[in-house]
Amino acid sequence: MTGQTTGQIADALRLEVRNVEVMILTGIYSEETKLPQPLRISVAADMQAQDRFEPDTPLSQSKNYMDLKHAMTDALPKDRHFTLIEAVADHIADTIFLQDERVLRVTIEIIKLAISENGEEIGITMTRNRR
Repeated sequence: MTGQTTGQIADALRLEVRNVEVMILTGIYSEETKLPQPLRISVAADMQAQDRFEPDTPLSQSKNYMDLKHAMTDALPKDRHFTLIEAVADHIADTIFLQDERVLRVTIEIIKLAISENGEEIGITMTRNRR
């Protein structure tokens, strides 16, 4: 990332929305392909930080957290079956990159809640960089 630096470390801003539960058509097994299943999704979007955020800095100098939530909820097609949750993660990343050209990297964590038997968290973490 570029931005204000001290030595070799660039200033960065990471916006996060964590643990949003959504119902999505996903899965490869016959019992998974007919009904939506619950996923717990967390997203982090990395941006270049401006030099300083003063008390009166307008929202336009950052990114609205609700844009991240929108990419995890309303922007996901409810009538489309995603074979892999990796495809769900890619859809979310693509949506966030389209929303704001200042986003440099997106990390998406998806937990498949329906397959947990003893409270374990089974899923993926994917990081995509702007290309």
